[in-house]
Amino acid sequence: LAQSAADYKGRVDVNAECFLAPKNMCAAVKNELMKQGFKEPTVPEMLSCVYHSLAESYAETIKALEKLTGKVYTSLNIVGGGSRDEYLNKLTAKACKLPVYAGPTEGTAIGNLIVQMIADGELASVQQARDVMLKGKTILLGVTGSIAAYKIAGLASMLKKQHADITVLMTQNATNFINPITFETLTGNKCLIDTFDRNFQYSVEHVALAKRADIVLIAPASANVIGKIANGIADDMLTTTVMACRCPILISPAMNTNMFLNPIVQDNLAKLRRFGYTVIEPDSGYLACGDIGAGKMPSEKTLFDWIMQTIGAEKDLAGQKILVTAGATAEKIDPVRFITNHSTGKMGCALARRAAMRGADVTLVCANMTVEPPPFVTVVKAESAEDMFNAVISRAPKMDVIIKAAAVADYRPKTVAEEKIKKHDGGMSIELERTQDILAYLGAHKPAGQFLCGFAMETENLIENARGKLERKNLDMIAANSLRTKGAGFAGDTNVVTLLTKDETEELPMLSKDETADRILTKINTLRKG
Repeated sequence: LAQSAADYKGRVDVNAECFLAPKNMCAAVKNELMKQGFKEPTVPEMLSCVYHSLAESYAETIKALEKLTGKVYTSLNIVGGGSRDEYLNKLTAKACKLPVYAGPTEGTAIGNLIVQMIADGELASVQQARDVMLKGKTILLGVTGSIAAYKIAGLASMLKKQHADITVLMTQNATNFINPITFETLTGNKCLIDTFDRNFQYSVEHVALAKRADIVLIAPASANVIGKIANGIADDMLTTTVMACRCPILISPAMNTNMFLNPIVQDNLAKLRRFGYTVIEPDSGYLACGDIGAGKMPSEKTLFDWIMQTIGAEKDLAGQKILVTAGATAEKIDPVRFITNHSTGKMGCALARRAAMRGADVTLVCANMTVEPPPFVTVVKAESAEDMFNAVISRAPKMDVIIKAAAVADYRPKTVAEEKIKKHDGGMSIELERTQDILAYLGAHKPAGQFLCGFAMETENLIENARGKLERKNLDMIAANSLRTKGAGFAGDTNVVTLLTKDETEELPMLSKDETADRILTKINTLRKG
């Protein structure tokens, strides 16, 4: 601090006065500044010294960590006291040359700051959790008597990490498979079994819970409980609570194959669907009883995705049909070799995932990708540029929005060898021909009311090239990014894009690809509304 004080003579920012430091801190800083020649330091001078010193210490720490670990850090996440102070975060971002994200505030003093560095490749999961976390949401998990009950402990843990308020309701039979203490430890709430337990906080607990609930998931759902709910029988805590709920209710059957396929069970499930319940289809495979077939409860991740899809975001895109393209096309040279590019499909999948979560009916036309397509979207495979052209053009007229995020080959071999081309002495040339320009075709045949968004990956003259593409291909918007920009480009979990329309240019900071997708979708939705 003493060393840094001398550096800040003449560059004190009075805006620092917005933060009220503890008196003992001010006294310590005052002593150090007076040693450096300040006769009577003011509060802004003292706090500026602290702020600049903190910001530069973060920068030095990042450099040391990168040298030590070999990682490249792409953002700084500050949590703890003072994390919401915009002035400090602005200085930190400037010193570190990285985006700074403010985490939850805990504590009051600047000295309580906790800094979490997020390495390249780790950022997306952290930001995605923040973007869609279930803080403030009440989730009821109904667990019935099934060997699959143990899986719900993992699901409860996943939901807790999203800051959800979780209450588990168990049937008496379920307690034979997993102890209620497990759920109480994971959720921090009492596990409810007995409707007439006199230790409950509310006199009519099942009604109170039903009013608070944002969603109910019954998993595993036994044939017994499915039959009870379908026929209005409420004789325990789980079934009475479900009867009083007006929120979305998900049912995940788990049982022996023959039981699941029994016409009575199927009729009960059909009845629940008619009543507005959502039935999550079971997986097929090897069951605990030794049989092979349908009736296996899906994974915790699948159940988590269903909950997120239902309550994870506002459904502001409901009723819209959105087509997204993703991935890298491959143009064959011979049966063994092909021409492609570095696109992984991450950005396109992020757009499809977020659009679906926000209620849109999403079609994802994807070429070669290194990631799995997101759930709750219609997936259409397209290997080559021609395949993608046909897949997109045939579906385009019915779409409200088309977002072309795929990296489509501009050229392909004019002829494709039927057999593997053998190497020989000397060079080799491959004659190329132009592929059909999907975006240009869409722009030329765009129906009234359809919104067309393209992507432009550039290595130079980003804005000029992107704007030229916007105008030349009759687009409504284009998302431009540069391969030269840190945090943008292929394969990473972050992106840095500039959104261009006919009338405006909006530069976005480095964000996770999911957050970038949300910003793009929000911009499109705003422009469509006019």
